Amino acid sequence: MAQKQDNNNKSPKIRIVRINLSWFFYALLIVGIGWMLFSNRSLPEKVEWAQVEQMIKDGDVKEVKFVRNDFRGTVSLRPEAVQKYVSLYPGGVPPKSSPQFFFLTSTRFDPEETFGELNSALAEGSKTKLIIENDEKLWQGILEWLPMVLLIVFWFLMMRGMTRNMGGGPGGAGGGMNPFNVGKASGKLADKTKVNVTFKDVAGLYGAKEEVMEIVDFLKQPQKYTSLGGKIPKGALLVGPPGTGKTLLAKAVAGEANVPFFSISGSDFVEMFVGVGASRVRDLFAQAKEKAPCIVFIDEIDAVGRARGKNAGFSGNDERENTLNQLLTEMDGFGTNSGVIVLAATNRADILDKALMRAGRFDRQIQVTLPDLNERKEIFQVHLKPLKLAADFDLDLIAKNTPGFSGADIANVCNEAALTAARRGKSDINNQDFSDAVDRVVGGIERKKTIMSPDEKRITAFHEAGHAVAGWLLPGCDPVLKVSIIPRGQALGITWMLPDEKVTLSKSDMMDNMCSLVAGRVAEEMVNDGVPCTGALSDFERMTKIAYAMVTYYGMSKKVGNISFYDPQGGYELTKPYSEKTAELIDAEVKAIVDEVTAKTRKILTDNWDGLTKLAGQLIEKEVIMADDIEAIFGPKAGKHGEARLKTNE
Repeated sequence: MAQKQDNNNKSPKIRIVRINLSWFFYALLIVGIGWMLFSNRSLPEKVEWAQVEQMIKDGDVKEVKFVRNDFRGTVSLRPEAVQKYVSLYPGGVPPKSSPQFFFLTSTRFDPEETFGELNSALAEGSKTKLIIENDEKLWQGILEWLPMVLLIVFWFLMMRGMTRNMGGGPGGAGGGMNPFNVGKASGKLADKTKVNVTFKDVAGLYGAKEEVMEIVDFLKQPQKYTSLGGKIPKGALLVGPPGTGKTLLAKAVAGEANVPFFSISGSDFVEMFVGVGASRVRDLFAQAKEKAPCIVFIDEIDAVGRARGKNAGFSGNDERENTLNQLLTEMDGFGTNSGVIVLAATNRADILDKALMRAGRFDRQIQVTLPDLNERKEIFQVHLKPLKLAADFDLDLIAKNTPGFSGADIANVCNEAALTAARRGKSDINNQDFSDAVDRVVGGIERKKTIMSPDEKRITAFHEAGHAVAGWLLPGCDPVLKVSIIPRGQALGITWMLPDEKVTLSKSDMMDNMCSLVAGRVAEEMVNDGVPCTGALSDFERMTKIAYAMVTYYGMSKKVGNISFYDPQGGYELTKPYSEKTAELIDAEVKAIVDEVTAKTRKILTDNWDGLTKLAGQLIEKEVIMADDIEAIFGPKAGKHGEARLKTNE
């Protein structure tokens, strides 16, 4: 009973309707546009007073309204006289409503006397009605005050936005409509109680973890180092490919050290307004010093830290260079042992300014590399926790089949596998779903509606079989995992190879890889009576880059010599750093390498033509074949003694 009484006594909920001031402006704009469109339909035509006087004498004027303070009058004709004055209307079309005409007079014009004399000469039914009035000029007053009203409204909205954003960011750094915060840093502050990421949440990255653990120790026990006269490092640069976990590692450092964590992107410093970037840098470091000890993390620092003088199209007074100069000053202007450590991340360390990389600013570089096999297993274990896996799921197999994948790629594979299993109506996720997810991430989605003629399918099968045979028989090539002639993305067929994760490549390894790339075109020509097709475009692009790198970067040409024209800064060069004669020599050496590779590939495919034909036939029949199918035809993959086995296959 008491519960029921409480329910009955509940006060009704009050629904608050918030009125957006922009509605008022939209309504005002619509009314103004409507007034402009519909108020101009019956504008009177200007005539001289002499013409009006004659109209009155003829008895055609019904009414004249005269505005004394404007010395302006409007004329309304009698309905039967409207057509009489068609020639005075623009286009010969009279207005649909009165007044039809207006006239202007001088200050000496006396309307009572003038119209009185004109009406005295007219008959009683032809007299003109005269209305004299003073215009209050209401709209003119509104227009005079409208700019001031709009200025007040704009100021109100601006102050309202500033009030809403005060205290919205660290150090009062708000955004939104507040123009006074344009020079404030827009970095996000994660308080030490809100940073929940630790090294337990970062799988793999063994070497990088060891490097940053020392930074954590600096922040936890600074007196341990300062008591001996040492100085805490100013900054550390995380360098690595995209998706390898640089940002996550920086958050883990803040979480382990239990200190505040400022996060900002390098592009947030760059603005079109002069001096804004430098002002934001000063504000960021001022906030950081107030929160010390803390960590400032600048993601994608290459957006502002690019080498000065290397920016094509920008002057020496570029805003980005001014911002970089301020960043250099702030990093070198810390008070000793201030407890602020700057972490930055980039995947283009080669283009950063040398002054930024010197000791005293970024004292150390931490390489965050792509994960190896064991690290990939750990990363998979992190992303597999929320997934429902099949009982026979093999983690080792999927980790082996994803070499070169970053942490972000692995997360994408796990998500795609879950979506693939759900699309197929499964209750759990097995290895086949993961294999299809890897195919989709690497090669793109299957184009099931692509129609290939029998000839195109046959040529594509021989093309991919050529890649597979050369890659299987040459010892320097990576092992072939799978071959498919199902169209994916822009490719009609794909040959998957598993990289051996080699640290260095020899000249023979690079030559073997070029052989596997050109093998598709060679197989096409051999089966198509020497007529080439367009399917080898991407293969030729990669082969050309390898050939030029061998000659111009790695010094693998005897004629050119041990010379490298590689520019680590990635600068904008108007001229090549070598003569035209050297350029001709480089082109000739590259062509000689390509010719040698093509001849070697043709001989390998000719000597193993029966096996290649059998492999292409299986591709046409199955569309997808695995490494076991290739091994059944050609035996085990060529290893260190692959050259000897090639001779036995001849």
